[in-house]
Amino acid sequence: MTAQNSATAPNSIAVVAPRARGTLLAALGVVAFSLTFPSTVWGLESFGPWSLVAVRSTLAALIAGAFLLALRVPLPERRHWAGLAVVGLGVVVGFPLLTTLALRTSTTSHAAVVVGLLPLTTAAFAAIRTGRRPSRTFWAAAVGGAVVVAAFTLQQSGGVLSSGDLYLFGALLVCAAGYTEGGRLAAVMPGWQVIGWALILCLPLAVVASAVALAHEPVRLTAHGVIGLIWVAAGSTFFGLYVWYRGMAEIGIARASQLQLAQPLLTLFWSVFLLGEHLPLAAPLAAVGVLVCIAVTQRANT
Repeated sequence: MTAQNSATAPNSIAVVAPRARGTLLAALGVVAFSLTFPSTVWGLESFGPWSLVAVRSTLAALIAGAFLLALRVPLPERRHWAGLAVVGLGVVVGFPLLTTLALRTSTTSHAAVVVGLLPLTTAAFAAIRTGRRPSRTFWAAAVGGAVVVAAFTLQQSGGVLSSGDLYLFGALLVCAAGYTEGGRLAAVMPGWQVIGWALILCLPLAVVASAVALAHEPVRLTAHGVIGLIWVAAGSTFFGLYVWYRGMAEIGIARASQLQLAQPLLTLFWSVFLLGEHLPLAAPLAAVGVLVCIAVTQRANT
């Protein structure tokens, strides 16, 4: 081995190790997220939609607060609070609320295909946030993915968009904004602190909302309902976002978003395995079509 190769090899290993670790962490986040919709359906067996979202956020914030207090983490710098507010409004409040409302009328398989556009939406938000101009190939694939999703949703709803679809498309936008801002913040503070402080920021609102919602929506505790609540609070909201943001910090927003291409197919699997749903032929075909289009956008110059 030449002297040049000897000097290069350690540097290559140093680059590969964090990348592999970041990929694994982000992949764990994708697996956690893929269980969100089935868990939400279970949670709706026991709680109303507003109660489920509010209590889920409250429990997740209490978990985050316990970690922050135990480790004596100092408050974030003032310049980071605006970004944390975007994370909180996007992934702690907006996405859970809108998808929960959508799942009252949409199946998890249908919702999974629509939310299959989230990686693309996140990449687009990241491009806007960083000032980079995507290539024509990127936009061509983006339009292709949008056409596939629009065709699927129109076919499943008899030619018109349902209120559930409108909720899902709104969820795409707010979640993509939260992911992008969280990925940016995770480069300057640990990923778990990003979601931790975002949850704490939303805690007062979550507590008030929980009290109001529980007073107006009936609660019928079942095993599925409790398990669903625990998972969306501890699994999806805290653990999932913790490993997701940490992975994004190590491999970048665009690279991490590629891993989320598997999320719709994973959710389709969980919807059959856990909920006994019967998938229409269009659902897996649309999911694959979306994945292909998004994969092209991730390979294109941005």
